[in-house]
Amino acid sequence: MALSQISFDFGEEAPKKEAPEETVKKPSSKKPDIREQIKPKSTRGRKSIKDYNAVPDAISVPEDEILFQKQYYSIGDVSAMFKENNSLIRYWENEFDILKPKKNKKGDRYFRPEDVKNLKVIYHLLRERKYTIEGAKEFLKNNKAAGEKHEMIESLEKIKSFLLELKSNL
Repeated sequence: MALSQISFDFGEEAPKKEAPEETVKKPSSKKPDIREQIKPKSTRGRKSIKDYNAVPDAISVPEDEILFQKQYYSIGDVSAMFKENNSLIRYWENEFDILKPKKNKKGDRYFRPEDVKNLKVIYHLLRERKYTIEGAKEFLKNNKAAGEKHEMIESLEKIKSFLLELKSNL
């Protein structure tokens, strides 16, 4: 049984439908990747450099006034600030001597605001400036004022972003 199309006449001529042309599929020169068809990309594991470059402001550490309102931050809070795994924060604690979180009897780590600021410097060296662990250790050992230098760079970047925003509003 063939169904015919019902058309309504509202005083205008309906456009005539032409027979649809068959589209010819052109063979693509690029073969589809089997892995893309079978398994979606995993979100586990280490982030690629592209992911870090796509999100320049990946960390969400609060300003000093807000940061120093609490005496201690749990490792979960700190890992959420830096968008990293708890295990990586623990690894950095073992590798860098400037990190000294307090531990309770249960073994839970509690980071002081000073530790969070030191983690911010370590994160900057490892993730943003692409230092190796050994290179970051050497940098921190040779440059005792690395934290102050990092804070100065951050304040200049804030001023720059404010001025650029001001310029765009003019």
